[in-house]
Amino acid sequence: MSEAHVFVIGILLAWLAGIRVYLTVLGVGVAGLMGWVALPPALQVAESGWVLGTAGALTLAEFFADKIPGVDSVWDLLQTVVRVPAGAFLAAAALSPDGQLGPGMLAAGAGTALLSHGLKSGTRGLLNTSPEPVSNWLASLLEDGLVVAALALILAHPWLALLLAVGLSVSAALVVWWVWRLLWRGVKRLAAPRPVIDG
Repeated sequence: MSEAHVFVIGILLAWLAGIRVYLTVLGVGVAGLMGWVALPPALQVAESGWVLGTAGALTLAEFFADKIPGVDSVWDLLQTVVRVPAGAFLAAAALSPDGQLGPGMLAAGAGTALLSHGLKSGTRGLLNTSPEPVSNWLASLLEDGLVVAALALILAHPWLALLLAVGLSVSAALVVWWVWRLLWRGVKRLAAPRPVIDG
């Protein structure tokens, strides 16, 4: 596998960590443990029983926390301190043949994880303005499915996975921007002084 492929895989793992960090770590660990992929030395820690057990338990906790409107936003806020460093580690570890983590890849991974985490949090914040919980459940289930499918696609076709990740990120950013703009216009209209009609 070329260095460009490994770089793309590292960036994509960071992108997924910004959405579902524990499921991403669990998926990487299981893929290494089952022999589906040879993990580089720095990522082999994900195959350990402790990491797999912890990631599995936290994946389960996140699965339920992410389905409850309001709780999901608090969870996302708290997970910022986990998703960004984990994304940095996953990106740098994927490109490390000797276990040393390069500062350039750490920075690229952190930035990528922060981007996908921000887009996820922004879209979920918008969904929380809706009074019904169904949209939250659907979005959460879509995110779960996206991470599982993307992990499989990353290992088989990393360049295709990169194109999809970029497309999804741009689409999500445009939707978030458009909806926030509509909401801001509505707030400005409500706050605008109404003309007094003499009569």
